[in-house]
Amino acid sequence: MSTIDSFLKAGVDLAAAGVPVLPLRAGKVPFGNCPACAHNRCGGRPNMKTPGPCACPQPCHGWAAATTDPTILNSREWAPAWRAAAAVAYHPGGAGLTVVDLDNAAAVDWAQATLPATRRVPSTRGEHWIYQGVMQSSNAVRPGVDIKSLTAYARWLGPGIGTMAALPDAVRALAVKEPAPAHKAPQTLSVPLTGGQRECRHRTPTYLERGIAMAEQRITEARSAIHTTVYRTFLAVLSTHGGCGCLTDTHVARLFTAAQAKGESIRHCADAWTNARTALGM
Repeated sequence: MSTIDSFLKAGVDLAAAGVPVLPLRAGKVPFGNCPACAHNRCGGRPNMKTPGPCACPQPCHGWAAATTDPTILNSREWAPAWRAAAAVAYHPGGAGLTVVDLDNAAAVDWAQATLPATRRVPSTRGEHWIYQGVMQSSNAVRPGVDIKSLTAYARWLGPGIGTMAALPDAVRALAVKEPAPAHKAPQTLSVPLTGGQRECRHRTPTYLERGIAMAEQRITEARSAIHTTVYRTFLAVLSTHGGCGCLTDTHVARLFTAAQAKGESIRHCADAWTNARTALGM
């Protein structure tokens, strides 16, 4: 088996186990995985935390390109990336994981003295410690230590050794620079909600509550194409619930919160909401 075939096989095997994957080129850099974005012609930066700017039908940059869909992994559009691949990466947050990337021996010594034992994977200069659970990614939380979970990718370096532990508070605390403010999604909403012109279909509050809960679940359970999932979910919510005036800031804030937990920015949430309203003529 060629090196190229082995990368693709590793990716397909990981995807089958529920781990979203993507190919990396030399230098641990992602590809633009569509013809329009090859070699970043669309203007997207390969290491940025959100894809774009581009007009692709689905995300194609960095962690957001990671997928568990074998049809995409084996597609003609991704074939050039696999042919040029130098490594396989995965989206830890999409697999429900957090990677503590220890970049040197001193960082490994610190982790051994400070963090709960968990699965360990040797890296080029140090180790990856993998925990079960997700959090926001953060670089340089201390010398030689990065956290990779949501909105990040990590190289696949093998299954590692040891039993995977639950994500501890000691790791979460590393990313806290100051006391976390109260969530501000309702205050930062700068998009209108509804037109309020259609007949109300919400005969009971339960109907709307069930719709919002299902939308939250759909976003939360997305493993790939996060941007597309968020937009389509907003579109479905507005189509069903957005025409009569019952949808409130609190409901929208819940959807934004679910999207932000998957790594979306408040700006992207607002843009997706506005685009969905425009598509529906609201």
